[in-house]
Amino acid sequence: MASILSTFAIGVRVVFTRSLTHQLTERLSALGQGAAANAEFDHGRFRVGEDFSTQDLTARGQAIQWFDSQGKLLNQEGKAVVSLPLATADAVQIQTGQPRLQAVTLPILGSDDQQLLGYVRVSQSLAEVDENLQKLDLGLGGGILLALLLSGLGGLWLTRQAMQPIEASFQRLQQFTADAAHELRSPLMVIKSNAAVALKYPEAMRPTDREKFAAIASATSQMTKLTEDLLLLARTEKDTQTDGQTFNLTPLLTGLLQQYVPQAAAKQLHFKSHVAESLAIKGDAAQLTCLVDNLIANALHYTAAGGTIAVQASQLEHTLVITVQDTGMGIAPEHLERVFDRFWRADASRSYWDGGSGLGLAIAQAIAHAHDGSITVSSQLGVGSCFTVRLPAV
Repeated sequence: MASILSTFAIGVRVVFTRSLTHQLTERLSALGQGAAANAEFDHGRFRVGEDFSTQDLTARGQAIQWFDSQGKLLNQEGKAVVSLPLATADAVQIQTGQPRLQAVTLPILGSDDQQLLGYVRVSQSLAEVDENLQKLDLGLGGGILLALLLSGLGGLWLTRQAMQPIEASFQRLQQFTADAAHELRSPLMVIKSNAAVALKYPEAMRPTDREKFAAIASATSQMTKLTEDLLLLARTEKDTQTDGQTFNLTPLLTGLLQQYVPQAAAKQLHFKSHVAESLAIKGDAAQLTCLVDNLIANALHYTAAGGTIAVQASQLEHTLVITVQDTGMGIAPEHLERVFDRFWRADASRSYWDGGSGLGLAIAQAIAHAHDGSITVSSQLGVGSCFTVRLPAV
């Protein structure tokens, strides 16, 4: 809109400038014709007739100059005198600098034989034109700014009006997700408990039935994990700002890392960690533990036997930096921007039943944002990935 208004303003100014210049040229031409008609030749000099007074010319910011047929200056009246060389007849001249002047040159012909006697050049100051153009520029500039301000306020109001139904729908969807996840936990726990009881006494069932109950128990565990992740994600997005207490993150990270040592050993992975002695932070301890837990679980899941997982936590000035680096399968460059999307996986061939809900990284990002932090990833196929979390320190 600014470009449209600016183009319109430039067009108006060009047209208005040409109109003023044309009007001034016509005015000077009329004045020059009158001066040529009333010019008197006396002893080799032209002089102005009685209809033209020097006082009137000065008051109007005009001047008249007479030249012989060879272009030699013979006489002049007024103060707005052009110092430019004489131009050809009917030519318009603009003198730049201060003062700015516009001049028109007309021929003086004899009344009987139409012989060229000389030239008359009339000029006028462009101060009035410049003043009008300055007022026009101020008016156009102020109008453009006012139009942009009003259009911006109007656009903001219309955008808010248009976004209200979308925001309401999004909030209802969030509430539905939270309610559905909460309501699903109870029946899933019932199914899981009954399947566990049946598997506890396998002698009363056939081998095929035992496999079915085991599949039911596994699917129920996956569904329970999914509902818990959906509930946590819905709660995290609903509370965009987390008001927690100040605590030391080091003991929580140390305890969490110790829990993963047996799992890494069972998968034949090299598990390395380095956590600073004091990492003071303000927030929700459970959510921050869940954030790091999801990153480690993700690294553990996608790193093959013989690989390495390294976790580091340190403080750089006023920022806590937590990195989880692995030597797993890696992520293609074109997929990096989708890593934190819900239910998205780097390997599309993996099914839902591979042990995860597909929400771990989305939950980690939501928790980081809720604590005024950020999470980024760098990865290379066949080399591994590195997730970096930055949180404000106390």
